[in-house]
Amino acid sequence: MLFMIFGVIAIVATFINLYMYKAGKDYKLAMAMGLSFTALTLCAEYSLVSVWVEVEDWAALMDVVPGMERALWFLTIVSILLNIAPILLERKGKK
Repeated sequence: MLFMIFGVIAIVATFINLYMYKAGKDYKLAMAMGLSFTALTLCAEYSLVSVWVEVEDWAALMDVVPGMERALWFLTIVSILLNIAPILLERKGKK
């Protein structure tokens, strides 16, 4: 459950980051928050999987982990790209 809360906060912070950039305001704190909460989401998900291993809940592991692996890779890559997009756009605009 904690990973879902962190994930939602990461998404909101990422959209705030993009909005702040578009509005011409300082977006770096929102960018740091977006990336930080993405990392916390991954840690929380790993903790959940660790609990399932400890209690030997193999059904949960076999059911959830394969799909979550792909989802976490995809969402993490998207989060990184969206959060660093303003920096890349600023650099492109200065050239």
